[in-house]
Amino acid sequence: MQMLNQRGQAIVLVGCVLATLGCSTESSPSVATSQQAAIKYPETRRVDQIDDYHGVKVADPYRWLEADVRESPEVAEWVEKQNAVARAYLDAIPQRPQIEQRLTELWNYARYSAPVEEGGKYFFRKNDGLQNQAVLYVADTYDGEGRVLLDPNTWSKDGTIALADYAPSPDGKLLAFARSEAGSDWQQIFLVDVATGKERPDHLKWARFSDIEWARSGKGFYYSRYPEPAEGQQYQTAALNQMVYFHALGTTQDEDQLVYRRPDHPEWGFGITPSDNGKYLVLSISRGTDPQNQVLMRETTAAADAPFTELIGDFDNQFWFLGNEDTKFFFLTDLDASKKRVVTMDVAQPGREHVTQVVPESEATLDGATMLSGRLVCQYMVDVLSEVDLFDLTGKSLGKVDLPGKGTVVGFAGEQSDKETFYLYTSYNTPTEVYRYDVPANKSELIREPDVKFDPSDYTVEQIFYKSKDGTRVPMMLAYRKDVDRAQPQPTLLYAYGGFNIPILPAFRPEYVAWMEMGGVLAVANLRGGGEYGEEWHQAGKLLNKQNVFDDFIAAAEWLVAEHRTSRPQLAIMGGSNGGLLVGAVEVQRPELFGACIPIVGVMDMLRFHTFTAGQFWRDEYGSSEDPEQFKALYAYSPYHNIKDGVDYPATLVMTADTDDRVVPMHSFKFAAALQRAQSGAAPILLRIETRAGHGAGTPTSKLIENAADRWAFLVKSLKMDVPVTD
Repeated sequence: MQMLNQRGQAIVLVGCVLATLGCSTESSPSVATSQQAAIKYPETRRVDQIDDYHGVKVADPYRWLEADVRESPEVAEWVEKQNAVARAYLDAIPQRPQIEQRLTELWNYARYSAPVEEGGKYFFRKNDGLQNQAVLYVADTYDGEGRVLLDPNTWSKDGTIALADYAPSPDGKLLAFARSEAGSDWQQIFLVDVATGKERPDHLKWARFSDIEWARSGKGFYYSRYPEPAEGQQYQTAALNQMVYFHALGTTQDEDQLVYRRPDHPEWGFGITPSDNGKYLVLSISRGTDPQNQVLMRETTAAADAPFTELIGDFDNQFWFLGNEDTKFFFLTDLDASKKRVVTMDVAQPGREHVTQVVPESEATLDGATMLSGRLVCQYMVDVLSEVDLFDLTGKSLGKVDLPGKGTVVGFAGEQSDKETFYLYTSYNTPTEVYRYDVPANKSELIREPDVKFDPSDYTVEQIFYKSKDGTRVPMMLAYRKDVDRAQPQPTLLYAYGGFNIPILPAFRPEYVAWMEMGGVLAVANLRGGGEYGEEWHQAGKLLNKQNVFDDFIAAAEWLVAEHRTSRPQLAIMGGSNGGLLVGAVEVQRPELFGACIPIVGVMDMLRFHTFTAGQFWRDEYGSSEDPEQFKALYAYSPYHNIKDGVDYPATLVMTADTDDRVVPMHSFKFAAALQRAQSGAAPILLRIETRAGHGAGTPTSKLIENAADRWAFLVKSLKMDVPVTD
């Protein structure tokens, strides 16, 4: 949940929740049923913990599960027992070995990132297929095979140390890069000589949520870090007091120059961008995960302690710096434009009241823009599908970029003087391709085409629109094998996210192919709270409007059933992070609607999320239990707090990771413990905890395959899919 948003309403009877959770201090096994007796969940101790929220007494009997698994032997033992139960169940599913084998075949193809050019060198990532981590290459041409510069697979035996970020120096002779271990958000920054591949002594710690931005002089780079946490607290303590530093080459970290901090606002975050002409430093200040930001500026020649000039001094609008012509700065903004537009501001006369429109708002949602070769390359979403338009710097239309198909394009990065750039194209049935784009000629060239062991022509991708509870029109993408019998309900996996202004766009994933090969239908709903239709769409699904997101998801499920695309016993829902919250909330609101639920690294305790790691950033999206009105909304839908005894819950596979320091695993621990105890039906409630893995970024390929095999095997059994067992 790096840059996410949205939440909502709904008020439940406090007494029901208190009765559900109880407050006994005794260990209590799950409710017995004939099938559950065979599973026998680990006993989970309950404690007499009751909190007072604005006069409402709320029980939290599994508070002890909030302890870090690396610091608490009791939690570690409980995790081991839960994993043993899940493993025994999943490994006994006959189709699981063949599912994992097919996933391994599908994953085994070369995958490339878009190249980054600096100093005549091209840097790109490549995974040969089954490598745990992608390798960083450097080449002399944009389509060259290049040579290995960094191989993260040599950094650890289990493949859990990842290359999190990298940035070549302006002359292409040095590369700064960040490493992350076991999926943690914490990063360490190193420096390597591009010609020799030898690491330099520069070593920086405690970077987090940071880009690496080189000074145009090439004498050093800017980065953001946090204070060193207390011993034993680095994976749980709230992320507060971020600071921007400049690191001069060849110096130690304690010599780094402080550029900006705001101890009066410890929750604020900072990102700094040097202008391409090297004259200005542009500082963006964020508050939480909302895109709306402050913008400050100062000249690079100013003294280290010189103040910044305020261009935008509040959080009312988004102002995303694109580039400049001398003192005229270009911004992508939602000022008076929910779907965004491009404006300019002369820094000699700052303030939103002095902006000049360049590219007006349109019916399509402007998702990003880049200044390249005297042009504005504007990336739009038209009902979730990508479109790219060109404008000159006065806003005159120069036509469209001819894209490979109806899907998703990402990229077009570069400096203002660049005449070439690169982008990726993908869709549900199209593996990610890499294109070079000649900006002046407005011409694309395919440079990397993957070879995956499947035939894209065997699959259909369609888009439908359905109405939510309040009549809102919501898009949904469907993908499936062409030979699937549309006259009969089919096993269907419904996926969504619905938050943090993040759009869910069509993209190829090997595990989706495996799912569709087994006869499954993939349905992806584009709920409110995301960024598909601009800031109004986002606002309609956050804070006190969060229930709209759940209603949109429920309406998608009901449409699939009503249109006979599936049936309730054949319908599964899945989502991760904010999408894990979505699945958990909808499961406890409408348990009879689904055959199976897979919440992944979800935010399940909406009353305490803000007290851990990055959780404090999400208050702009969700609200906070510290606010009386927001507490009512959070308490009404918080998955953990709305589980009720005696309910027949659908088969549930709760998935998390023991070293996730973004959405700490206590959310999934507490949710699973409460659900196991409350379950009155025969369906299993499993908790699968990945070891030495975080929120998802940097997860080794081997773990990705095992994870997907467990999910699909669980659904084959839970939805009673007709998948023959092969040798």
